[in-house]
Amino acid sequence: MTLYLHGLGHAHPDNEIDNRFLESLDIGTDDSWILERVGIRTRRTVLPLDYIRETRNRDTRAALEAAEWSQGELAARAARMAADRAGVDIARIGMVLSGNSAGDTGSCPAVACHAAAALDLDVPAFDVASACTSFYVQLHWLSLMQPEALPDFVLLAVPETLTTTVDYDDRASAVLWGDGAAAALVSTRHRSPVRILDSAVESKPSALDKVRIPRGGHFAQEGRVVQMFGIKRMTQALGRLRAAHEQDGRVLHFVGHQANLRMLERVREQAGIPPERHHSNVEWFGNTGAASAASVVSMAWDKWRPVDDIAVAGVGAGLTWSSYLLRWEEPA
Repeated sequence: MTLYLHGLGHAHPDNEIDNRFLESLDIGTDDSWILERVGIRTRRTVLPLDYIRETRNRDTRAALEAAEWSQGELAARAARMAADRAGVDIARIGMVLSGNSAGDTGSCPAVACHAAAALDLDVPAFDVASACTSFYVQLHWLSLMQPEALPDFVLLAVPETLTTTVDYDDRASAVLWGDGAAAALVSTRHRSPVRILDSAVESKPSALDKVRIPRGGHFAQEGRVVQMFGIKRMTQALGRLRAAHEQDGRVLHFVGHQANLRMLERVREQAGIPPERHHSNVEWFGNTGAASAASVVSMAWDKWRPVDDIAVAGVGAGLTWSSYLLRWEEPA
């Protein structure tokens, strides 16, 4: 089944956590340490900076009350951008899929219901979630459906507010995470100049303890293990997409899960991708979880040309790794 991407959108809150702010928390880190290890300069957060400074976010339940943006609001903002770019009225959306790494209300109600409510949509809304690979899994799930069973337009939304799960006494976590959302308007019935040619999802549940966010707790991971796993699996996924779809006369670009810049540089080097064909935003927005790679593609939306193929690869808790390929073509 062919999926068509009609519009892509992104959203980030205004509050900015730069490396100088993290230095001021006196948690054993500074700008040079952060840039050397993860290559991140700034991140966005739904939390007031004074709140982080005063509480270090020791109580994640209180963080939800302090947040200036809800996940539903972030998702709606990204969805409106996607719909505007697609030239499709929000009212034509017939289904909302969502998911992320940590929902504002756990799993009850679904993140998708928050997103649909913020858009005034009374349509089927439910979560297809796989932490940082949620967007990939949503695309793959749709690709397995019977086209006639789906509505004209389906909204995919992945809002993340991961800074509400960060212990700001833990420098390993504090330097990584940022908040944001991505949203896509897709269809099996209506053609567009952007096709989703390929999608794949794989998991290793025996390694589920490597990345975790306990209910009411803080984010934790086995950093080095997860980073090496991510480099290996993203490189493999990128190789598979290249072998299946790389063509003379087309330009192949790489967008990876925005875990950290150094990790992405390793993948690019191992896969032999030229620097000018690697795109990222992690340096300025941090790791925005499920929203990360899609937000990179969205932020460059007006730059893509009809000869461009974008190979997107990512990893997430589970452990799960996923990929898809976007092909830009001349309008029909």
